[in-house]
Amino acid sequence: MPDREESGVNEQGALFKAATPDHAGHRQRLRERFRKGGADALPDYELLELLLFRALPRRDTKAIAKRLLAQFGTFAEVINAPEQRLKEVKDVGDSVITELKLVRAAALRMMRSELVQRPALSSWKQVLDYLYAAQSHEHREQFRILFLDKRNRLIADEVQQQGTVDHTPVYVREVIKRALELSATAIILVHNHPSGDPTPSRADIDMTKQIIQSAAPLGISVHDHIIVGREGHASLKSLQLI
Repeated sequence: MPDREESGVNEQGALFKAATPDHAGHRQRLRERFRKGGADALPDYELLELLLFRALPRRDTKAIAKRLLAQFGTFAEVINAPEQRLKEVKDVGDSVITELKLVRAAALRMMRSELVQRPALSSWKQVLDYLYAAQSHEHREQFRILFLDKRNRLIADEVQQQGTVDHTPVYVREVIKRALELSATAIILVHNHPSGDPTPSRADIDMTKQIIQSAAPLGISVHDHIIVGREGHASLKSLQLI
């Protein structure tokens, strides 16, 4: 007797055909491959399939995974895509989006937790990797500050401002006020360029110098200003711009 195929309604109100026992077998085989070989044993679309199993327990997720990759290009781009863009993909609703954003949040939380364990300046590559993961795929500018204690350990990591695609307002007084509230003795300034090109603008340089001048009399050092883009990052200190 052929397997009975069930039907239902997806999150967007459309009819779908539910997973058959053959699909259940496929899921089990995929899980076993992941357990034995890890993520490297799976191409991007199968890793996405595996991720979507919980969000869509009765669905064949292969087609959805392939549509997501066709729309955004890579696994990382899918995970970092804005919710509204994700909803444009057929059969992607709130439960799928929640699973994708959960993976992103967990990855960032783990990276940030590792930073707390050691001085930021002695683990600079980890700092840059975290900042790239956190901000390189943002579609609006964000101004972030890493607040450090006298041993250069991370006290707080805060997004101070959200802007537009090419501008974020930065208020020098608020930066200094927050550093004093946290008893920070040093800060690292960060923002992203959604265009992808991390090249500093004249405004970026001038704003950084204003913060340095205001922070110095209060015993607060500005270690660097990092600009993140999809094409990489730029350090104003390394470029000798501050």
